[in-house]
Amino acid sequence: MMNCPYCISEIADEAVVCKVCTKDIYLFKPMMARIAELESKLLESSPPENYELRIEALEAQLAGHEARKHSNRGLKALFFDALIYILLPLAILLASHYLITIVYDAKMLYLRIISMLVPLPFGYFLFKSIRRQIFSWVISVFILAVSAVIGMSWITSLIDHSPILPQSNFEWREMLEYAASISFSFLTGMLLGKITYSNKHINKSTRIGPFTKFVLSLLGEEKLSPQGIHELMKKINEYSGTIIALGTTALSIYTGLKHVL
Repeated sequence: MMNCPYCISEIADEAVVCKVCTKDIYLFKPMMARIAELESKLLESSPPENYELRIEALEAQLAGHEARKHSNRGLKALFFDALIYILLPLAILLASHYLITIVYDAKMLYLRIISMLVPLPFGYFLFKSIRRQIFSWVISVFILAVSAVIGMSWITSLIDHSPILPQSNFEWREMLEYAASISFSFLTGMLLGKITYSNKHINKSTRIGPFTKFVLSLLGEEKLSPQGIHELMKKINEYSGTIIALGTTALSIYTGLKHVL
């Protein structure tokens, strides 16, 4: 049985005239047969869910390949990363300390501001192009900050022969807060770089995490297109990372300037 293209009445497959509206359907029969054939093939093909699962599997393989590629970069790449993102900002911080406090004898406020500005772009470019784990770099960043503060104290000791390490609880607290200011600045850059990377490589499949489901329920948007879900996940990732970055920036400013203002 098929339906008449004029009145939608059911008619026999071999009919050439509709028994209800009496219109000629002979010319429509080849097109109607082709449509029925295509509908049958679509029903027999895999449902959309199978394609989505396949896309997710391919994306997981790509992520695994990228992770293996990064882990296999070798000692040469690790040395390059340490040279560019740890030793270079350390050298800039020590040189800034020497110029500001020794050569020009300027206010300590200028040094603290530079110490908050220098680490940020290094953290940003460290995470902007390659997927990295933030926590694996936290220790390196803390070592950078402590080395910078001790190095500055050592440079000062060469001039006025003062002790390199702090001599009181107040001096220890001030040193640790200064190191924390440098660390938080670097961490802010890392977070901003990670946001940039995630926005470019965020998973575009329809998988929804618990947090995203919670946000969808709050918004009353139970059904969204895959593109809408992707855009929402992108915004959640960007806004949450931005809020944390603002927090680390505030901590960097507070710990860096509280003793010089």
